[in-house]
Amino acid sequence: MKYAFPDNFWWGSASSALQTEGAREGETTWDYWFAREPNRFHNGVGPQHTSTFYQNWKTDIQLLKQLNHNSFRTSISWARLIPDGIGEVNPEAVDFYNQVIDELNEQGITPFITLFHFDMPMAMQEIGGWENRDVVDAYTRYAQICFELFGDRVLHWFTFNEPIVPVEGGYLYDFHYPNVVDFRRAATVAYHTVLAHAKAVQAYRAGHYAGEIGIVLNLTPSYPRSQNPADVKAAHIADLMFNRSFLDPVLRGEYPADLVALLKSYDQLPACKPEDSALIAEGKIDLLGVNYYQPRRVKCRDSAVNPQAPFMPEWFFDNYEMPGRKMNPYRGWEIYEPGIYDILVNLRDNYGNPRCFISENGMGVENEQRFIENGQINDQYRIEFISEHLTWLHKGISEGCNCLGYHMWTFIDNWSWCNAYKNRYGFIQLDLKTQQRTIKKSGEWFAATALNNSFEKE
Repeated sequence: MKYAFPDNFWWGSASSALQTEGAREGETTWDYWFAREPNRFHNGVGPQHTSTFYQNWKTDIQLLKQLNHNSFRTSISWARLIPDGIGEVNPEAVDFYNQVIDELNEQGITPFITLFHFDMPMAMQEIGGWENRDVVDAYTRYAQICFELFGDRVLHWFTFNEPIVPVEGGYLYDFHYPNVVDFRRAATVAYHTVLAHAKAVQAYRAGHYAGEIGIVLNLTPSYPRSQNPADVKAAHIADLMFNRSFLDPVLRGEYPADLVALLKSYDQLPACKPEDSALIAEGKIDLLGVNYYQPRRVKCRDSAVNPQAPFMPEWFFDNYEMPGRKMNPYRGWEIYEPGIYDILVNLRDNYGNPRCFISENGMGVENEQRFIENGQINDQYRIEFISEHLTWLHKGISEGCNCLGYHMWTFIDNWSWCNAYKNRYGFIQLDLKTQQRTIKKSGEWFAATALNNSFEKE
């Protein structure tokens, strides 16, 4: 059967500045953390050892062209552009990003640019990071500078990538710096991120630029174990905390009332100012990027919460392992292709069917050298992963969901936070010693799919 996609569908991939560019003048939280705790990073490999995009951008863009990308998302590094977060703009960074943007456009690859992809300048973290409203203002200035410098040639902007992740990683579950475990501080960080997003949207609209502005959210559908009311309620609360805490503000301009009521009843609400709600209402987006990797399976708690324990999301639900689930054993994530369809249907039915696209979807696999045949990685498992997700995506589009494209994570095997190079995600294999790039089987498959705007499946 042939699966054809709408005209002008966006075919491409996503990456980020911190994970590809390599060392920079301005220190980020990742540089700082790695210097102090290299043991927290797989094989002791830190963010200075990325896939050398800063040196090889021109040939990398040629590879994107070879993979028939018509679009590509990456980010600007705040710490590269403004090393101390608030001061002088670094002219070398301006030159670099100008060259990348111009080259992408020249090759017919539309640049999608994210302003913040987990890489807080250390100077900003030292004054409190997203806990401090001064950092919100510094970010707004940074966003305005980006719009002024590049807004004539970048028509698709994203304020944040997966803003819930620094909240979870940095303030709840200890997998990002500053390694705090404190729900109220996490709520403040999440809230101020929404304010920063809204201020950037406001600034973009005030500038009357020709393009559009949105945000990229990782949406993880929360599926209850059963239709028992206790399980359903547990899944609803998980959804409120991990999806709707950002989805509702950016699409509806306000927070879900039941989330606010829940946090208020446990005295976990962040400090708000009277003018905040009008600002949040102005942060409604033009375009939503959806990152989808895995579902969240939820059941009600089997045991009562210890009231002396610190407040955590897990007061309200337990994780549930669905029998017979399909797993990616390397990443420890369930593979559930219909989730991509469920997200689109939810957006269509409950959020007014916004313009959206799949901004990331991908499969990390360890030790892919096992699959080398005639000098090329034969990653048939990745081709199956993509084609299964695209089949469900196609179903959503055929039922009226307003999905405009599909970007894979990622185009070249890159550095991945604490996991470094443990799992590989790319269409292109990276040899860390030589920096040689070799297209995998999946890259050839994707290039053909993008060229034909369709694929065939039995």
